Amino acid sequence: MVAALLKMVTLFALSSLLILNGAIGDLICEELPVELCAYSISDTGKRCVLENYLARKGMVKYQCKTSEVVMETMSGWIEAEACINDCGLDRNVVGISSDYLLSPNFVAKLCSQPCFSYCPNILDLYSNLAQAEGMNLRDICIRGNAVSRRALYILPKSSGGVDGGAAGTAGEGNGAIGAPVGSPLSSPAFPFADDGSTTAFASSPDNF
Repeated sequence: MVAALLKMVTLFALSSLLILNGAIGDLICEELPVELCAYSISDTGKRCVLENYLARKGMVKYQCKTSEVVMETMSGWIEAEACINDCGLDRNVVGISSDYLLSPNFVAKLCSQPCFSYCPNILDLYSNLAQAEGMNLRDICIRGNAVSRRALYILPKSSGGVDGGAAGTAGEGNGAIGAPVGSPLSSPAFPFADDGSTTAFASSPDNF
């Protein structure tokens, strides 16, 4: 009971820090609770990774470990809950993999305006994962945006679809691709203009 209460207090304290700022000094991956492991960065700049192992009686347990994947521009960082939600992530994900880039639904969230504008840690991770697979995150987002608009254009109006002229509002309210330029979430860093063309990227455009 005491251990559970201490764990809750620790999680609450860390979560409170996330609301104010994602940066935390002296962050050691192995000391993080598993609930905050994925997408965190140690104070040495190495990414934390959630791993599982087989314990006694066949039980699967989880632990937070320090990976060899380095984030060069950030350290001592626990990703904010807003970015976890906006980028379509799951804190319980095990390992670091590019497989999610094959999912249209995940790409739509990753390339959404809130994620691309305000979550540089996530963009750096998946940009590097894409490059390791011989892909480019910018191209992945552009293709995903084009597919999204084309799908909206061909939806029959009887099923609630809209014509091509209104496709830009499809993501309104949930951060999906195609959020209209000029909306409260709009930013010059978002990779797509309302006409589908690319605009300036967050951070350094050459990195994505």
